[in-house]
Parts: sequence; structure tokens; C-alpha cells
Amino acid sequence: MANTKTKPVPEFRSEDGEREFWAAHDSTEFIDWQSAQRRKLPNLKPTLRTISLRLPVSMIEDLKVLANKRDVPYQSLLKVFLAERLEKERRRA
Repeated sequence: MANTKTKPVPEFRSEDGEREFWAAHDSTEFIDWQSAQRRKLPNLKPTLRTISLRLPVSMIEDLKVLANKRDVPYQSLLKVFLAERLEKERRRA
């Protein structure tokens, strides 16, 4: 059963004020989560995590040559290659 009696969300003067408010209040008093819908936010930048990856020197050199031909950093080209392969694998599954 949806909560039809929600309070209006107050206007906040700062992020700190909003953070303090939500830390002290239950959001179900202000938001009807039963009627909420999932949304995709395609323009958000993904969270990045640094990893250590050991590759043969020859593979890195080949990657650098290809990246140089495309005028992009080799790490960026590696991410493109990984993304393409991951998408291919997702379609196969």
C-alpha cells in the first residue's frame, strides 16, 4: 500500500544542511518509495578504481604503437579494447 501522506521535502541552503537533515530524518516520511521507479543516469561519470595489471612488455609496446597511430593515450585505448570485449561477451551470454 502506497504512502499517500508524505511531507514536502524542505528547501536546503547547503549540502551540509541537507546532509544533517537526512541523517536525522527517515526518508519514508517525505518520499513514497512504493511508487518510486528506477532511472538510468547515462551522463554520470563512472567511479574509477586503480588496479595493478602485469602485462608482457611486448604487449604494452604493441598497445603504445596502436595508441600512437590513433593519437590517444595507451591506457585509454586499453580501456576501449576492454569495454568492446566486455560488451561482446555480454551479448553472447
